[in-house]
Amino acid sequence: MEAIHTSGAPSAIAPYSQAIRHGGLLYTCGQIALDPATGTLVEGGVEAQAHQALKNLQTVVEAGGSSMDRVIKTTVYVADMADYATVNAIYLQYFPTAPRPARSAVAAAGLPLGTLIEIDCIAACRQDYQY
Repeated sequence: MEAIHTSGAPSAIAPYSQAIRHGGLLYTCGQIALDPATGTLVEGGVEAQAHQALKNLQTVVEAGGSSMDRVIKTTVYVADMADYATVNAIYLQYFPTAPRPARSAVAAAGLPLGTLIEIDCIAACRQDYQY
């Protein structure tokens, strides 16, 4: 088991790792819309926050030796399901081709630091875990 850390994504805001690589798989923590340079939430509503959360996720996935096209499963937490269509449109920009990852989407009140979206994933790191 190996902890993954990159300065290109926000530092953990609690006692956890940005990601753990184990057995050819990468398990990420939930990424929110923190600007990694400033450590503050990006402004601009759910659209800007969805882009930032997915950029942060991509950075962690790549630091862990994988890529967005090797993501197997995501979990998307949104503060308001009224934003679901907007989040889906932005999500498609980061996962444009099939097969797309399996996904759960959950409405969650009280996301960290008042963010509107959080997303985590499991990704394959070795060739024998391709899907």
